[in-house]
Amino acid sequence: MEWALIPIVFIIAVFSPAIIGIITDHKRKTLKLKNEMLKEEVKLEQIKHENYLLETEKMRLELEKMQLENKTRGLCSTDEKIIK
Repeated sequence: MEWALIPIVFIIAVFSPAIIGIITDHKRKTLKLKNEMLKEEVKLEQIKHENYLLETEKMRLELEKMQLENKTRGLCSTDEKIIK
């Protein structure tokens, strides 16, 4: 009975480091890909934020322009203020 365990223990001892190495390498690559994905998501969020700021500024300028045009035509009430 003891003799039957020796080959099994030997096989486990020989192949365990290789299997552990493969698993570790896979986990490392997976984490690296997740890290790259997170970096790309951060870049995308920064671009979205910049776009939001630009669109907001554009809308503010368009509103200011419309208010000035209305004021020159005499259509603007005295209570309207230009948004700054």
